[in-house]
Order: sequence, then C-alpha cells, then structure tokens
Amino acid sequence: MRKFLLGALLLSMVAVFAACGSNDDEGGTLILATTTSTYDAGLLGFLLPIFYEETGWEVLVISQGTGAALATGRAGDADVMLVHARALEDEFVADGYAERRYDIMYNDFVVLGPIGGAISHNTPIEQSFMQILSGNLPFISRGDNSGTHVRELDVWADLGLDPTGNTNYFETGQGMGDSITMAMEMDAFILSDRATWYNRADHGNLTIVTEGSENLLNPYGIMIVASSDQQAGARIFVDWMIGARGQELIGQFGLEEFGAPLFFPEAN
Repeated sequence: MRKFLLGALLLSMVAVFAACGSNDDEGGTLILATTTSTYDAGLLGFLLPIFYEETGWEVLVISQGTGAALATGRAGDADVMLVHARALEDEFVADGYAERRYDIMYNDFVVLGPIGGAISHNTPIEQSFMQILSGNLPFISRGDNSGTHVRELDVWADLGLDPTGNTNYFETGQGMGDSITMAMEMDAFILSDRATWYNRADHGNLTIVTEGSENLLNPYGIMIVASSDQQAGARIFVDWMIGARGQELIGQFGLEEFGAPLFFPEAN
C-alpha cells in the first residue's frame, strides 16, 4: 500500500507532528486523506497532536478536495479517509474500498458575497442563487469535485437552475482558501464551509449573505481503507475520533475563539 509518489506528496501532504509523547514506540504512522476544509479550518492541527500524545500514532495528512482524496484511497495511498460528500462516500464503500462509513461530525455551508452588493444578509438560498444567475453576478466555483463543489452543484440542481447560463461563473480547480481569495479579488459570490471562513484571518470585502438552509448542512464521514496495511492503527484512530475523547474535542474546537464550535460531533 505504501507506494508513495514523493513529488505528489510534497505538493499535497502536510505532516502534523506532536512536540512530545513518551509512548511512540507503541504506535506507528498513518496516512489520512481528507478534504481541505478539515485542515484549512485548523481542526486537524488541534486534534492530531493530542491523538499522537495519547496513542503514539503519528498521522500524516494529505489535504485535497473530497474527490481527489477518495481517489487517493482507491489507489491504496491512504489508511483512513475523512471527507464530506455522502454519495461519493457511499459509492466508495459499495465498491469495496472501505467496509463501513462512520458519521463523525457536521457543520454547514454558507454563501459569501460582497458587502453592500446585490444580495443582502439572510437572503434565502433560493433567492440568492436565482439572483446570481438572473443578474449574471460573478460566482466562483471550486470546480474540483470536492465535497463543497459537489454540494454547490446539488444546490443548483435542486433549485432547477443551470449555473453555466451565467457568463460570470468561474471554476478555479483550487481548494477552499484559494477559491475564497479569488472571490475576494473579484467581489464575487462563493459557497464555503463555515469553518474555513471563520478560521480565515482576511475576509476582504466578503460577508455571509446566505446561511441556515437545510440543504446547506455539511456532514462528514470517516472510513478505514480496506487495502491499508495499518489496519490496527487505523482502527485505533477511527475509534478515537468517533469515541468520547475525539467527539468531546471536536465539540470544543472553535468554542473559545468564536463562541460556538466550528464542527459539531455526530458519531452514533
């Protein structure tokens, strides 16, 4: 399984190390393929050093869009998946690449747009997307088959709208952070997960214009890759993440800084 392509990993892999931990001889190293939102929001930087300290297992993170992360898992280049596109996750399990998908947490998506622009705060999702399309307003799409991109396309489809009718609809093929930066530069609208937006220092001229819609909920799933040669460590990691300790920490992340968690624990 460890057939790493070093060039690709240097571009996409972020290693999260703990500064201390006396029981590392009892653990090993895992590869976690995950969506950019869990890394960009700072969640993994918060959780993984604690996990290492408590278990001795080091986790290396490949941060990609969900589609790319699942492709990494299918190629056998990861031990655990943490992603957020339910239909693609179910397909991953159905195709035999994981035995089971576990609920782990959720947050939500928001629509960002320019302050003082054509769409005001608390505009319903149906109205905001219709105004973007009918007004030919600039909209930035990830265009990368990530969980965010898949949800964006689902929202357009659920509303019976075709975004390609907007000549100012642009696909970046980039992660959430870079796509938000482009939206800032263009005074454009964009769908973002709330955690990445809150954790971003620079908001430029953008603000939340749409939030709270049921179809903007953003559930995450975690899976052990069937071909992993680190099944024991992967099991330890997943059990820790969906167990009392991991769920407690997930519910604490962001609480002090933002007054509310950036992710809500949802393990059954």
